[in-house]
Amino acid sequence: MQAEPDHKLREYTLADQLHSAAIHLLRLVRVQDLKTGIGPARLSALSVLVFGAPKSLKELAEIEQVQPPTMSRIVNGLVKEKLIRRAISTEDRRQVRLEATEKGRRVLREARERRVSDLAARLNDLSHAELAKLEEALQVIAKAIDKK
Repeated sequence: MQAEPDHKLREYTLADQLHSAAIHLLRLVRVQDLKTGIGPARLSALSVLVFGAPKSLKELAEIEQVQPPTMSRIVNGLVKEKLIRRAISTEDRRQVRLEATEKGRRVLREARERRVSDLAARLNDLSHAELAKLEEALQVIAKAIDKK
């Protein structure tokens, strides 16, 4: 019966290491976001609208885990920069939906490209065997993410 506690400890240790690695990796590539000239809160909200679908202010605030007044300030800045627009809902004309503009989509595509290029450069010195291990690990991580 000793295997169960050891297994739980191993899971916890791996989760801790994965958490640390993910944070460090994100911090490394997040430097590229400075080139957008957009603050992290605005960039995060914009990414929800670019890679997701139009949202209400309340929905966006919930996703970003901020209060509606805070999200309102973020949205006002994004509208002013013409990165998103307010659109009247076709189903309920009382409801305003927030959606990315073409400029907003372009900014996010370029930011993502810089991040991915940065990561690709960091992987450049890995051997074929190390890259294969990374591919395998990514499949396992995807499986863990999809687990409900």
